[in-house]
Amino acid sequence: MSKFKDFGEGKRNAASEKISFKIHDEEFFCVEEMQGLVILELVAASSSDDSGDSVRSITQFFSAALEEESYKRFQALVKDKKKIVSAETLGEIVGWVMSQYGDRPESPSEV
Repeated sequence: MSKFKDFGEGKRNAASEKISFKIHDEEFFCVEEMQGLVILELVAASSSDDSGDSVRSITQFFSAALEEESYKRFQALVKDKKKIVSAETLGEIVGWVMSQYGDRPESPSEV
């Protein structure tokens, strides 16, 4: 007997509302769905003793989570010398966005 399971497209349902957040009066929009690997890499890096891993994973997270136009504006904002976005605030944004992806209902599995 063969042991096999088809996971289909491996896709979750997109939420009815877009995920977005606002900082310094600019609203940034997230992609409807994000690769699970990005989330797993962020979790792994957060438990690492190497702070460089954490920084790289947060940078990758924003690149994967934000729509292209929002990501470009976000990059400009976080590099602006007049509009400061603290490391603590970046961490809060990551946590909040991750929780929004986690609250989404999964597609019903096929029987």
